[in-house]
Amino acid sequence: MTTRPVAAVRQAQGPNEPWAVRASGVGKVFPTRTGEVMALTDVELAVGAGEFVSLIGPSGCGKSTLLRLIADLDQATSGTLEIFGKPAKQARLDQDYGIAFQQAGLLPWRTVAANIGLPLELHGTGKPERAARVAELAELVGLTEFIDRYPDQLSGGMQQRVAIARALAARPKLLLMDEPFGALDEMTRERLQSELVRIAGETGAAVVFVTHSIPEAVYLSDRVVVMSPRPGRITDVIEIGLGDDRGEALRESPEYFERVTAVREALHGVPVERANDR
Repeated sequence: MTTRPVAAVRQAQGPNEPWAVRASGVGKVFPTRTGEVMALTDVELAVGAGEFVSLIGPSGCGKSTLLRLIADLDQATSGTLEIFGKPAKQARLDQDYGIAFQQAGLLPWRTVAANIGLPLELHGTGKPERAARVAELAELVGLTEFIDRYPDQLSGGMQQRVAIARALAARPKLLLMDEPFGALDEMTRERLQSELVRIAGETGAAVVFVTHSIPEAVYLSDRVVVMSPRPGRITDVIEIGLGDDRGEALRESPEYFERVTAVREALHGVPVERANDR
């Protein structure tokens, strides 16, 4: 298994197209009562337009912190961070990205339609345009029949689909996702993984996806970024190269298992013994 250098990603996306995400020397230090805690150090990351990149690493390695820095929910202590060539704050103001967390975070007093349309409402989009966009997104995530339901009338998986639709409401060029399927059962999780692959392909948005699951990262991603224990830094970037067809049969293919093993070995830093090698 080989890593794909930044130059190859640049070539794939076009020389004049800005990076969806470009981090250079990014570090984050949190002050505490007992002293400073270094969460991230010297992070170098480039995500191409339309590329799906997963961040994986041990708990506490700074995956979610890095995502929060990209989203301008926190600020880096050192280094530079650009979203489509802009500072993270400007990208947030320009609605260049949408974000989804592990908990759907839906407003319980609003219907599916009203939750999906919330970002558009907050930015003053007119009712006819908002209604058309909500209907489009409800169809995209397969919830047209539930558009007038309330969150407590939906399953966990359906709530997450509403959250994804809401994140896409303003047509962002980047989708940031922090373990959005982590609390779901395995069957629902796999179904939503397939849905996310389809949605990312249809919208053309770049995706930065935080997960603890190696199989999930491999199934979803163009590249998997492996991070070290705290202070978090990128130790490996693995090209998945499984193509655009991510049907269920892929999960049983030798190529898929090969890449799962490659990511696992990168995480452990040593070769992983396979059952048929014993």
